[in-house]
Order: sequence, then structure tokens, then C-alpha cells
Amino acid sequence: MEGASFGAGRAGGAIDPVDFLKQPQTLLRVTTWIFSIVVFGSIVNECYVNKDSQHPELLCIFNENESACSYGIAVGVIAFFGCIFFFVVDLYFQQISSVKDRKRAVLLDLGFSGFLAFLWFVAFCFLANQWQRTTLTRGFSQGADAARAAITFSFFSIIIWVVLALRALQRYRLGTDMSLFATEQFGAEPSASYPGYPGGSGAESTETYQSPPFTETLEANPKGYQVPAY
Repeated sequence: MEGASFGAGRAGGAIDPVDFLKQPQTLLRVTTWIFSIVVFGSIVNECYVNKDSQHPELLCIFNENESACSYGIAVGVIAFFGCIFFFVVDLYFQQISSVKDRKRAVLLDLGFSGFLAFLWFVAFCFLANQWQRTTLTRGFSQGADAARAAITFSFFSIIIWVVLALRALQRYRLGTDMSLFATEQFGAEPSASYPGYPGGSGAESTETYQSPPFTETLEANPKGYQVPAY
């Protein structure tokens, strides 16, 4: 079962690269990794342009707001390295034998995915707002496509990171439920006895034991038997 221990039902099993690459979670991580490259790559390469021939210095295309470009680049880089880190964690997750370590990995994935979804939401709103306020000059129009691409893939990144957070939450809930199920079967104390069988129907006898068969006292001299005289 996938959720038997926080998504590692076959802990210690061999890694199958083909099955791993086909997992939805792996595909989502690769997709958002590509999106992060598109966002910070577009901003770095094409969103710093000259306003016109009279202003040779490079300006951020998003309303000439340096903070907008810096924030978009920062979030893209964080997402880029975060995807690589959790890709490796997913690859070796089945090899983690400790349930506590698997739980920590799932919680870390949940927290990071939720945090990145929030950062991408802020990036999308920030970049879109600054782009609406931008006056397109001849120089700025050259990087317009890159600016729109950064905004668009920021929005798509929100969706994917939310899905990753939901999947991590599902793995955590399944793992917690199975842990509770396992601990409820026995007493909490080491010396606690095993739970007994439930009582039967009223047709069963309430006596602890019945007299075993063939326990009648045997006669010293059964009838028809003579003790031989020596």
C-alpha cells in the first residue's frame, strides 16, 4: 500500500528508474523545474533593456522597478534548486528505513511546497501589477514577450506547487492514519497484555472450564475381575 508508511510501503526496496520517472509527483517536479528556468531565464536575459537611445543604462522592464525583476529571479532560483533537492529526496525515499525520517521528509515537502506556492502567488501579482503600469517604449517593447512569459509561467507555477503541497498532505495523512492503526492494536505500555477476544453470544457458557472427560474415579476392583492369588 502506498500510504503504509508515509508513501514508502516498500521501504528498502530497489529503485526502478522507469517507474520513478512515470510517477505523477516526479512529472510535476520536472515541470515546475522547467517553469522556474523559464521565469528567471526570461527576466535575466530579456527583461533588462534600454528604455531608449537616450538612456544607455539597462532598466527592469517591469515599470523600471528593480525589485520586481530581483524578486522574480530570486523565486525562480529558489524553486530551481528546491526541485532538484526534492527530486533527489523522492528518488531515495524508498530507501529510508525509519518511519520518523520519512515523516520528516514528507512534512518538509509539505512546508516547502506551500511556501513556494505562496512565493509564486506574490511573484505573479507583483509582476502583473508592475507590467500593467509599464509604459511601452521602443526599447521596452523588445522584451515584452519575455515579460509576459515570466508572468504566465509564474501563474502556472502556483498551480503546480499547490498540487505538490496537496499530494504531500495526502501522504502525511495516510501515513499518520496507518501509524495510529498500528499502535491501537496493542497496549501503550510494554507490560500491557494483549487484548482478549470479544465475548460471544449468550448461547456460549460463562463458565471458565468444564470438567474434562473420563475423570470419574475408577473402581478398585471392576465388576467381573478377580485378583489372582499368588
